[in-house]
Amino acid sequence: MSESTTERAQERVPTGVPGLDTVLHGGLLQWGVYMIQGRPGAGKTILANQVCFHHAARGGRVLYATLLAETHERLMFNLAPLSFFDASRFPEQITYLSAFSTLEEGGLKALVEVLRREVRARKSTLLVVDGLVTVEESAQTKRDFKKFIHELQIHANFAGCTILLLTSANTEPVGPEHTMVDGVLELADNRLGRRAERELEVKKFRGSSYLRGGHAFQITRDGIVVLPRLEALLQEPSREDPCKTERASTGIAQLDRMLHGGLPCASTSVLFGPTGAGKTTFGLQFLDESSKDEPGLLFGFYETPPRILLKARALGLNLEKKQKQGVLDILWHPPTERILDGLGNKLLAAVHERGVKRLFIDGVDGFQQSAAHPERISHFLAALTNELRVLGVTTIYTSELQEMFSADVRLPISGISSLVENIFFLRFVELRSRVYRMLSVVKVRDSDYDSTLREYRITSRGIELADTFESAESILTGDAKAASGSRPKRKGLLRKRSR
Repeated sequence: MSESTTERAQERVPTGVPGLDTVLHGGLLQWGVYMIQGRPGAGKTILANQVCFHHAARGGRVLYATLLAETHERLMFNLAPLSFFDASRFPEQITYLSAFSTLEEGGLKALVEVLRREVRARKSTLLVVDGLVTVEESAQTKRDFKKFIHELQIHANFAGCTILLLTSANTEPVGPEHTMVDGVLELADNRLGRRAERELEVKKFRGSSYLRGGHAFQITRDGIVVLPRLEALLQEPSREDPCKTERASTGIAQLDRMLHGGLPCASTSVLFGPTGAGKTTFGLQFLDESSKDEPGLLFGFYETPPRILLKARALGLNLEKKQKQGVLDILWHPPTERILDGLGNKLLAAVHERGVKRLFIDGVDGFQQSAAHPERISHFLAALTNELRVLGVTTIYTSELQEMFSADVRLPISGISSLVENIFFLRFVELRSRVYRMLSVVKVRDSDYDSTLREYRITSRGIELADTFESAESILTGDAKAASGSRPKRKGLLRKRSR
């Protein structure tokens, strides 16, 4: 094969399907024959037509041949509401051909001949055969069926045409057609308990690397949107780790002093605490330090933006003003039927678009609730955290503990402590029939810090930290008690309460 032919064979044909070209590392290969398979309703026809209209918009010509599929009138009716549909492409750039009668009367040989003739006459650069299962049923032997695909391959090479073959999911582990084509894309609609999630997997793709495994996708008004699996997309961070030594203020002066200047820039922290402990309040004070040089983003699951702003006003924070200035944004996603990778991709897109340097994710548990396969959440968070770190983003997660008063602490997400540099625990403690809030700094990677347990209060000025009981024991169990032989010494906030 000549050098020019080799170069031409490696040219890409973009699909125009959001996310799919990312999975395919650039799109289909020119001259390739690709099978799109899946059960009825999986989205094969929408995917193929979306590729066709994008191809036509780039100046290509398309022949779409149907075999015992829906009528062209019904097909147009169903495609018309989708934003990619453009009737002006007919018939100059996109032609629909009903080829079933040709197949029924003349067999596979006649079908190949009519496809060759029409592709040549219309100078088509993309051919779609919708209904390959009908061809298989018409073939007398498996060898005849393989020969049909082989002849299409020869014609694709001769005419410079890329071919898509649409078929129902094959019941065999490997059908004869799979060995002949250059690639296989499988669409599935999986039932997971009471919810369902669509998934695309590239089973085979000759001549190129691609993102392996299943990738969720949605059918929207704009057509199909593929959501590449984050841990596959970001197996390695997109750039080198900047390893910054600067500090980012938490927005709480007393806490900054405990941390010897604030949080390490481009680090990730997690606030563990039960409901009502003030996790969101801590995060809002962190975001109140957002500026033109350090844009902030709140990515939340449980409280709507109006409620967040109302809470901020009650704490004396200027988040609403900062939002109007364009240095802070709030994205809210109720943790209902969300797709995990959709959340991850949207978060990273917002970080890139806004140049975010301060990120507060209020409720990392929301990611876990959105995961169709909960066992992958730690891998997802590892990929997300690594990418945020190299983007220079200082991140705070909150994670809710189920136990309000307990000596046992069970982390809600396995392995999360190893993914973050800094860990803070917010706890309720009971002493002498009174409940107090306590903060403990458990971990700050590669840095010294003040490990003293501190009481804190949530006031109209935000979080206030103070000294704690110097002579109390078992504070972190939630059941504090005075040390034997001493009376509790109260300092700071506790002294104010005793008056």
